[in-house]
Amino acid sequence: MTGQHRADNRPPYMRIAEHFRGRINSGSLRPGDLLPSIKKLAAEFEVSTATADRAMRILREEGLVQGIPGVGTEVVGPPVPLSSGSERHDRSGRTQSTWGAGEQSSGHSAAMVPAPSEVAAALNIARDAEVIRRTRVYRDARGIVAHSTSWIPAKFAEAVPELLQSARLKNGLSLDQIARATGRITVRRVDEESARIATASDLDLLELDPQTVAAILVLTSRFYDADGNVLEFGVDLGAPGRTRMITSEVGA
Repeated sequence: MTGQHRADNRPPYMRIAEHFRGRINSGSLRPGDLLPSIKKLAAEFEVSTATADRAMRILREEGLVQGIPGVGTEVVGPPVPLSSGSERHDRSGRTQSTWGAGEQSSGHSAAMVPAPSEVAAALNIARDAEVIRRTRVYRDARGIVAHSTSWIPAKFAEAVPELLQSARLKNGLSLDQIARATGRITVRRVDEESARIATASDLDLLELDPQTVAAILVLTSRFYDADGNVLEFGVDLGAPGRTRMITSEVGA
């Protein structure tokens, strides 16, 4: 085992996955490139073939590679950058769609449910008070990009009945429809980003193997009206391996 590998105290399968994840994200491995066989990986990293196979399974679950029967493991490419709820809101205003390049959404669902504690605090309502929950999954050619949930005060269900329909909203986002129906317009928003090891619930929502150990990005957005009331609290769970990229203009 090389000195570089010996200095890394993570489980071997995580170390191997991170090695190739870094090369794919940096561009040193490009779409269409083939990774070494499981047998060669096991020999290179001095691990069992089962450990090498587990590392490749992680990369497949992250959408970075794909297995081709009779050929091997092919690099698919680096992941599409993860969008926050605010960025999807901005995109909708420009294009009438929240989808990023190459994305689609599926699994749209809606229900009136008791508010979890985090949601109650964000919306400034009592815990277990009724709240509208809308969910969907964003996907691209490599799999899930993010699982997205919008938490909306229950009082808007009467003005906008479509919010409780388990289907993709037409004629704009929930905030657009609330604005048209009630005159309450978003004037301020607060975005937060954090990372955590995916919980069992996260893995279920992201359709990953329950044994997966991976870090995910958690993006939240709170949208406020002119009176300081929260119109919506959005939570996006980024699939493992998805990255954030923000481009800004810098003055001379």
